[in-house]
Amino acid sequence: MKVAIAGAGIGGLTLAALLHRAGHDVEMVEKAGAFGEIGAGIQISPNGTRILEAIGLSAALARVGTTPRRLVARRWQDDSELMAQPMGAAPIQRYGFAYYNIYRPDLIDMLASAAAEVPIRFGAEAVAARNTGSGAALELADGDSVEADVVVGADGIHSAVRDSLFGQTPSRFSELVAYRALVPRERVADLPVEATNRQGPGQHLVSYFVGAQQRYLNLVCIVPEKHWDVEGWNEPGSLEHLRADFSDWSPSLNAVLDEVSEPIFRWALHDRSPLEQWGVGRVTLLGDACHAMLPFMAQGACQGMEDAAVLCRLLSSTDQRGVPEALARYARIRQPRAAELQKRSRSNATIFHLPDGPEQQRRDARYAAIARSGAQDAFDWLYGYDALRIDLD
Repeated sequence: MKVAIAGAGIGGLTLAALLHRAGHDVEMVEKAGAFGEIGAGIQISPNGTRILEAIGLSAALARVGTTPRRLVARRWQDDSELMAQPMGAAPIQRYGFAYYNIYRPDLIDMLASAAAEVPIRFGAEAVAARNTGSGAALELADGDSVEADVVVGADGIHSAVRDSLFGQTPSRFSELVAYRALVPRERVADLPVEATNRQGPGQHLVSYFVGAQQRYLNLVCIVPEKHWDVEGWNEPGSLEHLRADFSDWSPSLNAVLDEVSEPIFRWALHDRSPLEQWGVGRVTLLGDACHAMLPFMAQGACQGMEDAAVLCRLLSSTDQRGVPEALARYARIRQPRAAELQKRSRSNATIFHLPDGPEQQRRDARYAAIARSGAQDAFDWLYGYDALRIDLD
């Protein structure tokens, strides 16, 4: 079966690698002129790791990924521990796969190697998709088109494929902005290898090590901003403003921020409401194109990978005539889970940012109760999801 994919990001590359391994004819188009460094750190939980390992990336993950010892929530004012979840070997023992923190360019390189035999047309901007008599076509900005049995829009939150199917709708600005920075490991050598979420009034800060031998501490610093909604990943940020935003937070955090140097970047955080439809006929969507979410469940990339795994299985179990039904089934299977994670990610924007007071105290009490119970099943619904084996009926 011929499949045309718009977008060579994490979801699109995962789909391409899976489809190629299953024997399909795949072609990708990508607006950028080449793979580049976009973003910094990314978290891959076991539900995503199992898919990466299925396309032959076990050794690469072990080589460049960091396995945090714990996921820790801390109080903004003094860094006191609110809740901790064991990582390291614990996810492997429970789910069969590790939890990784990865430098985003390393992940793109890994996926590109897994899809190395799939042709990618760089500098080719998809502007629309349409159904034809017996297939589908991906229209490009230069007037060319790619004919296929299936077209998949994996072209991100501003998907041209989605807009061509359902019309243009604005994304939703969260009134939050994320600063991101990388600190060389030698400057913060005393920090434990943990993924930490410091939560405080109106803002929070996530930190974890990425790169081979944990070469960088990745910082993602979320602050309120009502009027700056630029969505680019590489907009310059002010180190002075970042430090000022967290100046009254814990001394240990400020010691880390003292080690940050230019350049730093910021991007405005947007998401979308769940879509009622993910496709029409032989054209469908994947990843942020159909379920863009805020990063507060650390699941954006993993959900795109899950989409890819389910979609590949369905396309591999039908013939050309059965494509429309396979794509409709794909949406029915994936929509509820993606919508739930969109909702929870947005909810966490409130939960993480509670001002000190009764609601914050109740939240912290819930955290403490979870920590005391040692419950291991709270994340089974999320990390235990197996897109490679779930029932497709």
